[in-house]
Amino acid sequence: MYTSDNMFTKQNRLNSFQLSKLHTFEVAARHCSFSLAAEELALTPSAISHRITKLEEELGISLFIRSHRKIILSEEGQRIYESVSRALDALNQDVFDVQNGDVSGLLTVYCRPSFAQCWLVPNIRRFHELYPSIELKLLTGNENIKLQGDGIDVAIYFDADQPKHLKCESLFSETIIPVCTPEYADKLNLRESVEQLRHATLLHDNQAWDYDSNEDEWKVWAHANDLEGVEQYSRMSFDRSDLAVLAAQHGVGVAMGRTSLIEPLLLSGELIAPFPNTEVTCKQHYYVATSPERKSDKVNLFVEWLKGVVRKE
Repeated sequence: MYTSDNMFTKQNRLNSFQLSKLHTFEVAARHCSFSLAAEELALTPSAISHRITKLEEELGISLFIRSHRKIILSEEGQRIYESVSRALDALNQDVFDVQNGDVSGLLTVYCRPSFAQCWLVPNIRRFHELYPSIELKLLTGNENIKLQGDGIDVAIYFDADQPKHLKCESLFSETIIPVCTPEYADKLNLRESVEQLRHATLLHDNQAWDYDSNEDEWKVWAHANDLEGVEQYSRMSFDRSDLAVLAAQHGVGVAMGRTSLIEPLLLSGELIAPFPNTEVTCKQHYYVATSPERKSDKVNLFVEWLKGVVRKE
């Protein structure tokens, strides 16, 4: 560990000379070679070595482990390299965005897996056609995330409550209704009465609105339709609504379907709703969340596009 009088401390801030040396370090670390770094920066290998040594003295950190023939990053050097690389990538992206009116480059969107599979991806072609210079990156999951802290620009949630620290705009409400194949309905005479469900296997998303919603979808629907004892019926659960629907498509049972996500399957006749007019409106709804601290034309365009698609439906 270096103990120079110029050692970097928590109270200090990086100065312009150190920032310049960090750029030299990033190039050397990327190549794991002072010679290749010298070629890229039009300097001599000894000049690169001198800059790195000076930076190590000022920061009080050994950035490289040196041997006769090669250099490798130390554990501390690897951490600093990753941080510098992220910062340079972010700076380059911001410069690129400014130069291109902030409507190009990476836009990261996070949403529930079922929503991505059944609604967003089938509609996304039009957004790409409108804004081909925006590189869309789609991530999915069931947890709530911090947006900017997790590198997310836009999040689409299905929930009853909206986080107060984010800017949230409602997209649309949702209803649920049991669905299955026509063959499964005929086999169990489901169209006769909701009571026939006692012979069926109930399929559902056990993370419908939180990590432990279990068979709540079925309970909510059953209560609204005066069906008792549904929690005693045979059931199968999944962590995604679309997987429950996929199981229904393969004749496994009756899935609790979300109307906005299963509409194409109902229109095609691949699935049917054996109990018409029994839809139940969820207290949960779809909404889009963005960070109020970061204003971006890309984010605004995507949110407005989302709302436009909803209005046309």
